[in-house]
Amino acid sequence: MDRADPTVVSPTTVSPTSGASTPGAGGPVEAQGSPVEAVDRALLVLQSLARAGARGAVLADLATGLGLNKTTVHRTLAALRYRGFVTQDPTSGAYRLGPSATQLADDYLSDENLPALLHPALVALCAAAEELVHLGVLEGSHVVYLDKVEPDRSLRVWSAIGRRSPAVTTALGRALLSHRRTDRSLLPGYVRAAGEGAGVDADHVWAVLERARERGYATEDQENEVGISCLAVPLLRSGTAVAAVSVTAPAERMTPDRVAWLHEQIRAVLPAHLPEGITIPGR
Repeated sequence: MDRADPTVVSPTTVSPTSGASTPGAGGPVEAQGSPVEAVDRALLVLQSLARAGARGAVLADLATGLGLNKTTVHRTLAALRYRGFVTQDPTSGAYRLGPSATQLADDYLSDENLPALLHPALVALCAAAEELVHLGVLEGSHVVYLDKVEPDRSLRVWSAIGRRSPAVTTALGRALLSHRRTDRSLLPGYVRAAGEGAGVDADHVWAVLERARERGYATEDQENEVGISCLAVPLLRSGTAVAAVSVTAPAERMTPDRVAWLHEQIRAVLPAHLPEGITIPGR
């Protein structure tokens, strides 16, 4: 059995001034009540380190904040370090989240998982907009279409999952580039990838991306396909675009008023259907 540190609150006692908290709410939490207390302690330590951010936290502060003795927390940290979920600064002694912790989120939100995670959002948006909805990601200088949901309309827009299109000529690609801290010096490469017939240059693309950043969405007006226009919003994780969702329709239907209405539909519908940690601009 671990020996309690007399300077720290007992692991079975919560400070009367702080009160018990629900998991994830921050502050001291009792491990009792969890089906597996050792796992619960490890999760609480990870949550505390996530809140501490880049500055990290030393052992004493972690133990005090969690209401656990230092020996118990130290053993938990040792196990987490072994698996790469925690690192320790050799100078300050502070603990921080390790690469394995962030890799969990990266794996969960990988391109392979995104279609399944986001398909309900596409279905909901398609029902609200009554137009074709796409999910896409950036792959090099192109956009790859990962999923689509089609409306029940007699006049439909053709598309295919797995299709690749130049990023700088598509609403999906522009939405992604506008929220990925894209360096202006890299734009000529994207323009070359679009081909000589794309009719865009780096200055034009930069202006389009700036406009997309300001509005929170990007558009294309028959620039990728004649007769087809699109509106797209980036899906953000920690402020950076990991994917984008677009609404595609015949150009004749995409009047300025309808584009504005579609953007409002996106803002109203998508957030409730997005995975935890994924947002859209302005929400």
